[in-house]
Amino acid sequence: MLSHSRPEVDYRSFRPSMLRSKTYRHLLLLLYWPVYLLLFIFVERANPTQGYHLMHCALDDHIPFCEAFLLPYMLWYVLLAGATVYTLLYDVDTFKRYMKYIALTYTTAIAVYLVYPTGQNMRPAVFPRDNLLTRCMALIYQADTSTNVCPSIHVLGALGVWFAARRTKAFSTPRWKFIFGIVTLLVCLSTVFLKQHSILDVLWALPLSLLGYGLFFRDRCLKIRHAV
Repeated sequence: MLSHSRPEVDYRSFRPSMLRSKTYRHLLLLLYWPVYLLLFIFVERANPTQGYHLMHCALDDHIPFCEAFLLPYMLWYVLLAGATVYTLLYDVDTFKRYMKYIALTYTTAIAVYLVYPTGQNMRPAVFPRDNLLTRCMALIYQADTSTNVCPSIHVLGALGVWFAARRTKAFSTPRWKFIFGIVTLLVCLSTVFLKQHSILDVLWALPLSLLGYGLFFRDRCLKIRHAV
């Protein structure tokens, strides 16, 4: 079970006029989420739906479509929101680092999409099975284009949550590290088993995520490791 103290900051006393104060100015980092959303919508509309650079490798052809991976794929949204809320309440320093990691990696990914438009054509024309999960995938395919895929933002976000969780006191134990590691792996695998991404999109996300880790998480992770 989780054990933690009261929230580090008493947000009940917060007023918008206090945003510039030392106690509450970290809340300004939350503004990145709507900024990112607007940037992503812009790049989705600005980039071509044809003539993009095709992301594909031989290994992609050996990975079957598996709708069961929709569950960890959608869990990604819960993880992002959960990491944001938890660190905001119980580990403000990690919240700052997590949001800086998100801002760096997501903005870099958007910039790459603009400079080097990418896409993939691996989505199945006909699903191998007809069930609730494949019907949900059909809706996702309709809402989400198969462009702007490399590097994978799904992978960047999942790794960011993992890095943040490892840095918090409550989730830095070996048990929680293992749980978050498995969940992160499943989220990353879901992107290729649902044919949302090529393996290449996952691989290109790794150096960018490691850069973010080195800039924002590395020092504290080492301290926690020696303290446990």
